[in-house]
Order: sequence, then C-alpha cells, then structure tokens
Amino acid sequence: MPTIAMLFPGQGSHSVGMGKDFYDSGDNPSCRKFFEDADKILGRDLSRIVFDGPIEELTETRNTQPALFVVEAAIADLLLKSGVTPVCAAGHSLGEYGALYAAGALSFEDGVRLVAARGEAMAEAGRANPGAMAAVLGMVRDRIIDVIGQVKSGVVVAANENAPEQTVISGEAAAVSEACELLKAAGAKRAMPLPVSGAFHSPLMLPAADKLSEALKSVKFSAPRCPVIANVTAKPETDPALLKDLLIKQLVSPVRWVESMNTLAALSPPACAEVGPGAVLRGLAKKCVPEMNILACDSVNNLYFIVEQLKG
Repeated sequence: MPTIAMLFPGQGSHSVGMGKDFYDSGDNPSCRKFFEDADKILGRDLSRIVFDGPIEELTETRNTQPALFVVEAAIADLLLKSGVTPVCAAGHSLGEYGALYAAGALSFEDGVRLVAARGEAMAEAGRANPGAMAAVLGMVRDRIIDVIGQVKSGVVVAANENAPEQTVISGEAAAVSEACELLKAAGAKRAMPLPVSGAFHSPLMLPAADKLSEALKSVKFSAPRCPVIANVTAKPETDPALLKDLLIKQLVSPVRWVESMNTLAALSPPACAEVGPGAVLRGLAKKCVPEMNILACDSVNNLYFIVEQLKG
C-alpha cells in the first residue's frame, strides 16, 4: 500500500475558495459531505464563508480554524480512500488537528467541535489580553531570545521557529513593538508585525488553554495509525493521552517546526505532501531541510498526480 508523510498547514494558508474543486468534483461526493456536516455541527453556513468570503470574514479566527480543518480533513480522507496512507503526519499549529485526523486519532466531528472551540477561546483571550505577533527574518532563534530578553515593556516570547532564520515572536503589543526595534538594531533583516487577533503560542493564551482543556475532556482520542510529530515536543508521538494533552500545551508553547522537519527527515518517508491550501509549509521545509521535496496536495489534479506517482 502506498505511503506518504502528510503535512498540514495552519492559519495564514487560508484563502477564499480553498477546497472548492474538491467540493464540486462529482468523483468525490464524500468531500461535499465534509462541508455539509461541518455546517450542521457548527449550526452556521461555514461553507459559504469558505467558498464566497469575504476574506475579512474568513480570516476571523473563529472561522479560519474550522474552515482549514474541514478542507484538510476532506483532502486527507480522499487520499486515504485512494489507498494512500500516512507513514507519519505533522501539522503547523492548527494544522496539528488535520494531522491527528489523518492519523486516525481524532474523529471528524470531534475535530470540528474542538477547532471551533479553540478558535473561539483564542479570539476571546485575544480580546481580554490584547497582544501581537511579528515575524523576524535573518536572525537565528538563540540570538532572538537574547535580544528580546532586554525588552522592558511587557511579555514577549519566541513563539514559532519556522525556519533557521525565521522566527515569530508573540506577546503584549507594546513588548512586541519594542522587541522589533531592538531586533532590527541588533541586525535582523526584518521584523514585521503580523495581522493576527492575539498573541498566539504565548502566556497570553493561558485562558484559551484552560477552555480548550475543558472541551477536550469529553473527546476520545484513539491510537493513531501512524506517529504524529507534535509541535510541542517535535517528536513522533503515538500515545493518545499524550497527543491530547499536547494540544493544550500547544496554545502557550512555541511551534518547534525546524526540529519537526529534522525529525521528519530522519524518518526518511518515501514521499511528503502538504495537504491543504497554499505553499507555506513547502517553502519552510526547503529552508529547514534543503533536500526535502514536498508535493502540493491542494487541488483534485494534484491529488490524482500524487496517487498515480505513488502507485507507480
């Protein structure tokens, strides 16, 4: 049976119309059902927002998170039904839920409910504890940590190590602004504010982590069919209880993507695919492990190409 490593993108990869060709394809009626079921579970027309926008509405955290999960789960399901199984899976932040679905650890219905609760909790935490995030380019993580340690105006942390010289910082707005100035003065090529509604993956998300913990109490996780490389540990995990617990820690912990890609490379999967919209993870993978080749799986044609290549 053909196998592949499946990578799932997070917020920032979304776009209006994502997944529409899967939804419209007469060959794949099950994909349409994913969107219809999500609308019923959430009690609102998420599909309209995904396919018609406007982008401002889709970009709201409460919409982006379930929208991306539904698209990614639908594509992963089609890969599975085409006879392609994951030898391992990983997802960037929100994308970890897509990875857990593909691995069989999390059901679709539970996944939709969880990401919706996660999105609402993160948005609420962002309103209660206003924060900011910024992407820092051209400086290694250890140096960034040294520099932001000089910030006097509040809490700021190195949140996501996306590539060797691309790290996202997160924290209180004034502290992030001060950190950006210090980082540029210290030699960073760029320190750019990101259009987000909160300080994700920082201590400011503790209230959201508490609410997600409550939502997770009623959710059953199954033993995965393959390891999931978790954001928090950057290791291939298979214990259902640990995978569940790591989702709570993920909200206040950095995304260790560079280490995750090194872990993935060490597993030597036969092929890798970015399952979902955009090309963010393909770009980051090349920066982390230059020899790594990640296939696009964001359209029906790309999916069929992958299936044909793997079945040879």
